Amino acid sequence: MRTKDKTLNKITEGSIISGMLSFFAALLLGAFFQQFYNTVDAVIVGRVVGADGLAAVGGSAAMIVSLFVGFFQGLSTGASVVIAQFYGAGRKEEVSKAVHTSIAIAIVGGIIFTIIGLFSTAWVIDAMKTPEEIVEASTAYLRIYFLGMVANLVYNMGAGILRAIGDSKRPLYVLIISCFVNILLDLLFVIGFKMGSVSVTMGVIGVAIATVICQLLSAVIVVYILVKSTDSYRLDIRKIKIDTEMLQRIIRIGLPAGIQTTMYTISNMLIQTAINEIGKNATAAWAAYGKIDVLFWMTISSLGTAVTTFAGQNFGAGKIDRVHKSTRYAFYIAFVITIPLSVLLYFYGEIFLKIFVADRQVIDIGIQMIKYLAPFYFTYIGVEVLSGVLRGMGTALVPMFITLSGICVLRVAWILIAFPLNKTIETVEFSYPLTWITTTILFTIYYIYYTKKHNFLREPK
Repeated sequence: MRTKDKTLNKITEGSIISGMLSFFAALLLGAFFQQFYNTVDAVIVGRVVGADGLAAVGGSAAMIVSLFVGFFQGLSTGASVVIAQFYGAGRKEEVSKAVHTSIAIAIVGGIIFTIIGLFSTAWVIDAMKTPEEIVEASTAYLRIYFLGMVANLVYNMGAGILRAIGDSKRPLYVLIISCFVNILLDLLFVIGFKMGSVSVTMGVIGVAIATVICQLLSAVIVVYILVKSTDSYRLDIRKIKIDTEMLQRIIRIGLPAGIQTTMYTISNMLIQTAINEIGKNATAAWAAYGKIDVLFWMTISSLGTAVTTFAGQNFGAGKIDRVHKSTRYAFYIAFVITIPLSVLLYFYGEIFLKIFVADRQVIDIGIQMIKYLAPFYFTYIGVEVLSGVLRGMGTALVPMFITLSGICVLRVAWILIAFPLNKTIETVEFSYPLTWITTTILFTIYYIYYTKKHNFLREPK
């Protein structure tokens, strides 16, 4: 069945490049606002609370948040792919079942993550060798953050549903609203209520409370959008339950992606642990660099989401030729954006660092990090684009193994073997280009093999 939805037409019909650019632009703008309010947290903490506050929010705590949320976002990829394929094929009943199962997964997952997070926070913070000066603040931030985990996951799943059917604009509007609310709450708690001047821990708590409130607001709005829809993805609160068959479909694609994201984050946690061993200035610099580095990651991940949606809907509609063309255009877009961005950060990175921190030693360390890593960003493009296309076509197990071996295992091995022999920032940094290049080569080989073997029309099973 062919729908009249204009956004869907741009995905399965008409110009691929214009449709992808439009979809990607909305995703990227949404990612910008997502990171913008995270950045505001960092700026307020870094400037008002100090370098210790920035390290507490952006160091070990950020890694642990990424571990939990990243796993679920990987799992939700399975839901997005399933919904995109069925929506592209016009199979309304299956779309409805997938939507209600997805929201049920988010609620159950949020409850489980909250319980695990609250009880494991102190142990993980200690295991990551977090500098003693920021242990209390990091622990407080995480415990409050986990209280909002259900809302966090419901929002992410709801936004993923909308993007899967080709709607990238309304998730953007939700992010814009929550972004500005978060800024106001940050200012209110940290500066207005003077929590930032009481202590590092109190300042960090203020930021955490503001974040949780915004996550709750985002979840409420996105659920309202789904409930008020008149299309096949309409959410009926009374029908939220797990359909066993649909759960199996989602897990088949989403679980490998979730494991992949988790192992990726675990390897980064090991890197964070190594950075922590170098000292708190290095930890603060790494946190500040991470807020700048996110310019690249939000761009490339938005493109990965776009190409996954294009591949999924066109694969579901049986238009394999458009899947291949979507892949090529995604590469074009990625290179056109990544190269200028790398040049900008390389030459003007210090300006960005000064937004987050005033300590000269921290800034100097951050500059070195940027100049070392930014020139290698282009080597990661193939990982995001090719894995996105492969997931869109319904294969996730092999991409998981490629990522595990090419990035996670290799990176962990490097840190465990090379870092003890030479405990420098450069040793840690080298693990990134080493694993990006290796994994891109592996994905290229598998993509060529897979598309040649399965170059025929079929509908999602």
